[in-house]
Amino acid sequence: MSSPIDTAKLEKLAEVAIKVGLQLQKGQDLVITSPVAALPLVRLLTKHAYIAGAGIVTTFYSDEECTLARYRHGSEESFDRAAGWLYEGMARAYENGAARLAVAGDNPMLLAAEDPAKVSRANRANSAAYKPALEKISNFDINWNIISYPNPSWARLVFPGLPEDEAVAKLADAIFAASRVDVADPVEAWRQHNANLAARSDWLNGQRFEALHFTGPGTDLRVGLADGHEWHGGATVAKNGVLCNPNIPTEEVFTTPHALKVSGHVSSTKPLSHQGSLIDEIQVRFEEGRIVEARAAKGEEVLKKVLDTDEGARRLGEVALVPHSSPISASGVLFYNTLFDENASCHIALGQCYSKCFVNGASLSPEEIRAQGGNSSLIHIDWMIGSGQIDIDGIHADGSRVPVMRKGEWA
Repeated sequence: MSSPIDTAKLEKLAEVAIKVGLQLQKGQDLVITSPVAALPLVRLLTKHAYIAGAGIVTTFYSDEECTLARYRHGSEESFDRAAGWLYEGMARAYENGAARLAVAGDNPMLLAAEDPAKVSRANRANSAAYKPALEKISNFDINWNIISYPNPSWARLVFPGLPEDEAVAKLADAIFAASRVDVADPVEAWRQHNANLAARSDWLNGQRFEALHFTGPGTDLRVGLADGHEWHGGATVAKNGVLCNPNIPTEEVFTTPHALKVSGHVSSTKPLSHQGSLIDEIQVRFEEGRIVEARAAKGEEVLKKVLDTDEGARRLGEVALVPHSSPISASGVLFYNTLFDENASCHIALGQCYSKCFVNGASLSPEEIRAQGGNSSLIHIDWMIGSGQIDIDGIHADGSRVPVMRKGEWA
């Protein structure tokens, strides 16, 4: 059967994921997770992984209908369980040097009609079981990468007024453009893009701001930055020495906030799609780093359950800067997918910090990271707070201010 997806560009996406996203090393094993609908992309990823000299490629698939079957027919006890044995195996693979590649593309609203309590319990159990593997990823012990595939159920959500084939084709084109694979030489395009992001990071690292101050409609937020924080963007060197691009696409430069030094209020500027539920028009207030009030026009119950995951869930683990004119923002497409939507807007993340975002972070113990203001949690959830109406000032230790962004653009 003919496909609405441009197969040549899909091949380029697979090649970029292996060569740029992972820079997969000769002899290195690779663990892939993917929706079963993305099988055409996984086949290309596997081919290019072996061309690059992969040791063994192992893929774990998920399926939307199987996921829904659990919520509709599973016992009550099912929702407090997770496949810990699987995540322990993944963590062991990463300990032994395997790279990790995730293909995103499930329907972001898959669980929107399911019992929020069951969704919350399942997410909590899964987060706890996944922690050994997640720590290897969030601490950049390994080279890892996330890309996306235009699953029909996702495409119908993003382009609801179109026939399925047209919706898939439009979503595919949007993914290819955002991932910079719709050009003659995607690898070179990524080299130039990474250089631009590195220049932004270098400037911010040279400033050594103590805090960032976000102001705009519904927002007056001071985000203290962790002691010894370090800005990153684009390609980054993992602890195994491999230069990788964790997120494709990416438009952000990001660092670690101080878990105890965030104050004020902030409003979301885009909906957050989380584990099959939509949370929209979020408004929260921070005191001494902790969210003490939280509201949402839609999905408030899900939001509050997320915030109760653990002590660190109400504190920040990341702050990221993205210009309002980024290609993803300029496309005008709301993807309902954090990988894309976070790269259309400045954002913050609840939960776990990245140890990578500290000077000499690879040598710091969890206790040292915590002492410098790094947050710890079972979750890491990004949500968008930037727009063309947001100003950001960098604040030095002496109280002096430097314009960082004006009306959503680099100052």
